[in-house]
Amino acid sequence: MSNLFNSASSPAIIEAVEKLGYRVSSADVAIQAGLEVNLAQQQLLALASEAGGHLQVAESGDIAFLFPQNFRAVMRNRYWRLRVYEWWQKVWRILFYLIRISFGIMLLVSIVLIFITIAAILFFGDSNRNGGGGGGGGGSRGRGLIFIPHFWFHPNSFSFLSWDNGNYYRQQQKITKKQKKEKMNFFEVVFSFLFGDGNPNYNLEAQRWQEIATVIRNNQGAVVAEQIAPYLDNLGNAYSQEFEDYMLPVLTRFNGQPEVSPQGQLVYHFPELQTTATKYRPQPVPAYLKENNWKFSNATSNQLMLAAGLGAVNFVGALILGHLLEDGAIAAQMGGLVAFVEIIYPLLFAYGAGFMIVPLIRYFWVQWRNGKIAVRNEYRQSHAIALNQADDTLQQKLKYARKFAAETVISNQDLAYTTETDMLDQEAANADKIDAEWQKRLNQSDGKST
Repeated sequence: MSNLFNSASSPAIIEAVEKLGYRVSSADVAIQAGLEVNLAQQQLLALASEAGGHLQVAESGDIAFLFPQNFRAVMRNRYWRLRVYEWWQKVWRILFYLIRISFGIMLLVSIVLIFITIAAILFFGDSNRNGGGGGGGGGSRGRGLIFIPHFWFHPNSFSFLSWDNGNYYRQQQKITKKQKKEKMNFFEVVFSFLFGDGNPNYNLEAQRWQEIATVIRNNQGAVVAEQIAPYLDNLGNAYSQEFEDYMLPVLTRFNGQPEVSPQGQLVYHFPELQTTATKYRPQPVPAYLKENNWKFSNATSNQLMLAAGLGAVNFVGALILGHLLEDGAIAAQMGGLVAFVEIIYPLLFAYGAGFMIVPLIRYFWVQWRNGKIAVRNEYRQSHAIALNQADDTLQQKLKYARKFAAETVISNQDLAYTTETDMLDQEAANADKIDAEWQKRLNQSDGKST
């Protein structure tokens, strides 16, 4: 049962099966999802067992998995945990959206509370001076200037009901930069200004193994180390690179095996990635694994200026309010809203200060992070350039690797066994058995009548 939930709750397995047309091999899924071959086969077996899938075994012993197109619904109807999981995913999207817009709401509420309180204190001070004849210490706090800023808002700034139903971070990867800017409302801009828009490389490891597996499949299951190096981060020291130790995780993940050429050179053969349920067409793959730079925000410059401006107004207002509430006498005299604001003032000040400090820290953190990314991208790109400028030795290795290149397609014509056909054959055999029994009884009854 645990295996079932591991497979059924894995979006990678489900999506891979659907994208590949519901008839797959374990190698097909491993390549599509960037999983280990053994893990992909284990999860496919569990999923086929519980979702009504069928096993198709070729005469060579290779296995293909055939799933009904409604297998998602089958699993959902059979297991309450999957229904709860899908329900929670929908609820979490709503909750997370509410969390995102709450920071913008808090900003506006903070500004309103601060400036209404300041205005009330100044009005109270003026009243004391005019009505109290000379004004005391409390009235003196009302002296000075106060301004109420005029803010300009875009007509779409408060279109907060147009929230995104999809998973936020995944959805952000699927839409263009222009679309991101156009659909972001004011409350989302505030969250983006404070915390950004998620990790642009959230699926980097899956992407890495997908690209490595695709390179192997494009070369029909036989590669050299130099073809894999542009997708790895650290190849080790000179000794490790000479003996190609960095290929060990790749061999382990995809059940590969090294082959030695007559010249003593290593090539790598992956028999299990040479099996496919359908005819394979080479897929485009980047020359090297490229990480995306972090962005401070996907909002427009005008939207960011608006958020920063409101944050500055809020912080300055908090400083002014703190000066007016220093001795606590005014709050004690006025009570009501002023007394309440005095109680929550530490929160208002902390939010105002944090609104200015957090983006500043994050800006420098993004610059530092992008510098690290640039170094890694340049490192991987250098190996891609070296592969494109292959010398005679590397050309010789590539030529030897092509001797192990092959592709095995599990076609319906080559099947030695399939659970789907056997079930149909069994039903036909049962029907024939029933017909034979009835025919026997009819013959017996005819014999008795004669």
